[in-house]
Amino acid sequence: MQSNNASKQAAPTDFRSDNVTGVAPQIMDAIVAANAGTVSSYGDDETTALVQSRLAEIFETDVWMFPIATGTAANSLSLAALTPSHGSVYCHYEAHIEVDECGAPEFYTGGAKLVLLGDADGKFTAAELEGKLASAHIGFQHAVQPAAVSVTQAAELGTIYSVDELKAIGDVADKYNLGYHMDGARFANALVSLGCTPAEMSWKAGVDVLSFGATKNGAMAAEAVVFFKEELAENFLYRRKRGGHLFSKMRFLSAQLEAYLADDLWLNNARYSNGLATRLATALENLPGGKLFAPVQANEIFIGLPASVIEAMEAAGHLFYRWTNDGDNVVIRLVTGFSTDESMVDTFIEAATKFSK
Repeated sequence: MQSNNASKQAAPTDFRSDNVTGVAPQIMDAIVAANAGTVSSYGDDETTALVQSRLAEIFETDVWMFPIATGTAANSLSLAALTPSHGSVYCHYEAHIEVDECGAPEFYTGGAKLVLLGDADGKFTAAELEGKLASAHIGFQHAVQPAAVSVTQAAELGTIYSVDELKAIGDVADKYNLGYHMDGARFANALVSLGCTPAEMSWKAGVDVLSFGATKNGAMAAEAVVFFKEELAENFLYRRKRGGHLFSKMRFLSAQLEAYLADDLWLNNARYSNGLATRLATALENLPGGKLFAPVQANEIFIGLPASVIEAMEAAGHLFYRWTNDGDNVVIRLVTGFSTDESMVDTFIEAATKFSK
């Protein structure tokens, strides 16, 4: 899948996102294979049923699974299943649902309010959540009513909630009767980093509904909304249809998910990209002025380097995102993917080292 042949890697490098990658060959082959013959539409097909069964095995419990093409739709429709229009959703202030989804959660919930929590590490704590809820004016008709909490795993800064942290948040959610949603766009990256089971990182920690991501980790366009409680899933068929996200040719989404889960492709891809991120971060942190802005726990790196180095890297055509300033440093975001060639990492390290002298 990956190559160590540096001659195949053209400079400059591109670490802007794991969204810039292509499609894993196994998944592309599955899409092509799904193109043969005629198949029942709207998810009433064998492949979709197989994905449902496979996810039940992976999560060690009954699940109710709905293929969706985008993470924004998966998150927003999931939250709509948990939150009335007069409700509120508690999330980190840098969560995708707050920063990067153009008001879609508010739109699909019919106007629910996002209440922001968190620290600079990309996560929030159970204690902070409970503190906010204690002053939330529950039962007061002039205030939005707490309805759900959403965690991002791995978080926006590449940090990861431990199983104990997830359980603690789940306990607070249960105490206040909140629905518990997990944005798992990088679920696999978090899972292999923690070394726990999918069940331990989801429903056993109290999660009610998971946006199970695949697109960033090798799929073309496929996510799965996974409910762990049947009663919450009862109306989701209609929400998905009304929201315009019911694919008539569902087999092409499900074929991606089936191939993604087969032979541990999803875990192997995540393990590979996490490893490259660690190697890249270690080398950059050892450069003069190098300082990690957040721990590297998955496949995202937030590293501060002198502005002169960043400017020279940009002038040389290397692609990444500027994130913020940290004293004399510019903090950049680098993201590795399942298809990132090892030579790309070597090229970036060599260039940064040269410009740091």
